[in-house]
Amino acid sequence: MTDHQFGPFGITTGLDSSAESIAAAQAAEQLGYPAIWLSGGPLPGLQTITDLVGATTAIKFVSGILAVSKYSAADVSTTYAALEASAPGRFTAGLGGAHGPKPIATLNSYLDELDVPVERRVLAALGPRMLALAGERTAGAYPFLIGAAYSAEARKVLGPDKLLTVSHLVVLETDADRARAIARDTISFFTRIPGYIASFKRQGFDEADQAELPDHMVDVLAAWGSPADIKAKLTEHLDAGADHVAVNVITGETGPQPIEQWRTLAPTLLG
Repeated sequence: MTDHQFGPFGITTGLDSSAESIAAAQAAEQLGYPAIWLSGGPLPGLQTITDLVGATTAIKFVSGILAVSKYSAADVSTTYAALEASAPGRFTAGLGGAHGPKPIATLNSYLDELDVPVERRVLAALGPRMLALAGERTAGAYPFLIGAAYSAEARKVLGPDKLLTVSHLVVLETDADRARAIARDTISFFTRIPGYIASFKRQGFDEADQAELPDHMVDVLAAWGSPADIKAKLTEHLDAGADHVAVNVITGETGPQPIEQWRTLAPTLLG
């Protein structure tokens, strides 16, 4: 366990510097969520992290993730230093996206250049080599689209003292067919990405599973149902050794932040 004090449940979402995103971050803070893990794809730049921290008072932000192919170690270091001066303890640099033939070497070189303390950086890690690197050179790991059984394996690789945060899909929907359809639509995108293909295989999902996304696979990778159902599913990660679960609410719609779903879940997850 680390000293990040994120609590058991936080939020994964994509935010920018718009008024709508600022309002969503403020709403999450008011609801009592301790941390927001910022999806890297929608993040328009490092300035957004500064804007979000400045618009809130205590909630913590983790870049989940900054692609090292897009953001230089020098720029991330500068952003971290400025935020640590103005809002100490509220930003942790989550890194990943080392594409190419030698991702481990790429990340090692990047970490050599990064002027951010080990305890304030994490890696998006799925495979055992990346998990080992996260344990050796950062505060811990931030995997996505894994089941609780894999959280247990990740904990073994990381060791007992490193942060393990899992980003888990959540559908606040009690109709099984609709909930699974929403989850399936999101999961299907990742079945075309080599790193996730390998991760699914490690979790026991063969090519047919990845092509068809059967109910049993969807039910491992997404929590759905009532708030109590969802908490029970997410708690499986904590019981398996995770420290924190970042709730990635999906609704089947793009655009609006799922503030109402965060509000509905908050009493059960944070109470």
